[in-house]
Amino acid sequence: MPVLNLLQAVNDALRTEMRRDDRVVVLGEDVGKFGGVFRATAGLYEEFGENRVIDTPLAEGGIVGAAIGMALYGMRPVPEVQFADFIYPAYDQIVSELAKFRYRSGGQYPCPMVIRTPYGGGIKGGLYHSQSPESAFIHHAGLKVVVPSNPYDAKGLLLSALRQEDPVLFMEPKRIYRAAKGEVPEEDYTIPLEEAALLREGDDVTVIAWGAMLHEAMAAVDEAEKAGIRCDLLDLRTLWPLDIDAVVASAQKTGRVVVVHEAARTCGLGAEISALIQERAFVHLEAPVKRVTGWDTPFPYTLDDAYLPRAPRILQGIRDTVAFVA
Repeated sequence: MPVLNLLQAVNDALRTEMRRDDRVVVLGEDVGKFGGVFRATAGLYEEFGENRVIDTPLAEGGIVGAAIGMALYGMRPVPEVQFADFIYPAYDQIVSELAKFRYRSGGQYPCPMVIRTPYGGGIKGGLYHSQSPESAFIHHAGLKVVVPSNPYDAKGLLLSALRQEDPVLFMEPKRIYRAAKGEVPEEDYTIPLEEAALLREGDDVTVIAWGAMLHEAMAAVDEAEKAGIRCDLLDLRTLWPLDIDAVVASAQKTGRVVVVHEAARTCGLGAEISALIQERAFVHLEAPVKRVTGWDTPFPYTLDDAYLPRAPRILQGIRDTVAFVA
């Protein structure tokens, strides 16, 4: 079985689906002859040609708007937004049009398309190339939001997303594009959306994370175990719809929860998860739900590592939660 990094797994999934379904087209800035700024679409132009791998102008609203038209007419477009930070010119198209077509048409017009976009910090990208805007899209009904943390999941989740009848925002943690490596089957396979993965099991604390921060959380959980603190570690994988059953089951078991994300703290997904746990598992909690997150500031260039919730800060959050006494 080949060992791929996350970027190669994304490329493999796109190639697999484009060979399987000739309705699938890729479009975006530099996705064609250049193969994408991160090389995620490398080789697709040569194999599938300019009618299925389309270089576009630098106009995110136009890219997404054109893709919506393609989807409504029976194609299955995969627009790429080169950095998630630049998705906002297409925000109205996504939340007011794309997310609403099935509802406004009474189910007659699904709009199957996958928007791929690299997100997050850790590459010294500064404030315009490091943002994590997932909660801005989770707020709007009609969108699924998916974030892989490893190559195996990246291929399986992307193939599932590409076969959905509803729109999916597929957010790729660029910090681990080449750092996360693992065995990825050459054959076609899918991973169901809306299912979290339990990667570690313990009775003391539940730690919830996704994307690049899953690896920081894993390092913190491993350190906590050396101190006798055993944790459940949940990789959400699909941020919305959330696998609430897995979250609640773990929270009920441990009674203590730490949620980790690199997006800013205020109105981040951690706040919604905390509220859902409070509503559904309140009587089982032994401590307040702890959020370990980015800061409520623009993403700083010189303090890149200080902004991200790295393993030492997550470990301290775990310790604080265990030490809490009402």
